[in-house]
Amino acid sequence: MSNMNSTLVFRPLYEQIKSVLTDSLIAGEWKPGESIPSEMDLAARYGVSQGTVRKAIDALAKENIVVRRQGKGTFVSTHKEQNSKLRFLRLTSADGSKELLENELLECNRIKVNAEIAKLTGLKIGTAIIEIKRLLTFSQRPVILDYIIVQAKSFKGLNATKIKENNGSLYSMYETLYGVPMVRAEEKLSAVMATKQQAELLNIEPGFPLLSIERVAYTYGDKPMEWRLGLCVTDEQHYMNSLE
Repeated sequence: MSNMNSTLVFRPLYEQIKSVLTDSLIAGEWKPGESIPSEMDLAARYGVSQGTVRKAIDALAKENIVVRRQGKGTFVSTHKEQNSKLRFLRLTSADGSKELLENELLECNRIKVNAEIAKLTGLKIGTAIIEIKRLLTFSQRPVILDYIIVQAKSFKGLNATKIKENNGSLYSMYETLYGVPMVRAEEKLSAVMATKQQAELLNIEPGFPLLSIERVAYTYGDKPMEWRLGLCVTDEQHYMNSLE
């Protein structure tokens, strides 16, 4: 116990304030899209300096949990705004032109985790999950085949009807209907060849090279909430990311 107390005591104060603010977000005190109190108000609330609060908010902003708006304040990040809906989508046209992105829901089933899914997600075998399969098109051309898994207990009632009612905008739906905002994602990229079934859906030849993107999306507290495998046709698109 003494070691634990020592760790807490010597943890930088701004990190402690960051954790407290994160706990408030988890508790739903400030919803996605809403403004949080000013640095002055937060400093008074927690009995620390404005500089400490500013450093804590800077850390949250760096992780895209909150966003600063000049002259307006600091707001909880949201996937509902138009410029944030595709924040995790890194595939773009090779010539940089904007394309019309649409999605077609192929399947939405409630199943239980088997050994293969357990290895992919770390979930226990037998856990109830919802498996979503969909096809994304860029300017009416099939480009991404998505396989998506979420835990049923966190997204009760999620079905094909709800997905279609939300125009397939999953992260916006998670946030709006279930109070689960996705704040960051980790991806693994590899090259694979299209199977016959995948090729039929993507309108390509079997064996065609695909970019495989395995993604885990996290909510507040770094809790994994969604597992996704995207198989991408990249002869006219490329994966683009900004490194800082």
